[in-house]
Amino acid sequence: MRLIRLLIAIACLAAGGVLGALNRAPVSIDLAFSQVTPPLGMALILTLLLGVLLGGVAITLSVVLPLRARLSRMQKQPPATRPIEPADGAS
Repeated sequence: MRLIRLLIAIACLAAGGVLGALNRAPVSIDLAFSQVTPPLGMALILTLLLGVLLGGVAITLSVVLPLRARLSRMQKQPPATRPIEPADGAS
């Protein structure tokens, strides 16, 4: 499992390096209060990273936290008692 994670990390780094190397043209980004001029490759990589982080936060807030709260409520409740049935099936 560690080897697969390492290979994926190396592949992502290589793809980011290629993306940055092939897109060196400067791009002007106006942020209303300031203006930045990064290379296009860096702007693409940072935008992708920001999208991944915001997506992770959205998933955490909309799915993970409600499920954790539900699990903690269920763990606080005593287990439901069921009537014990005879082992041979006779009543």
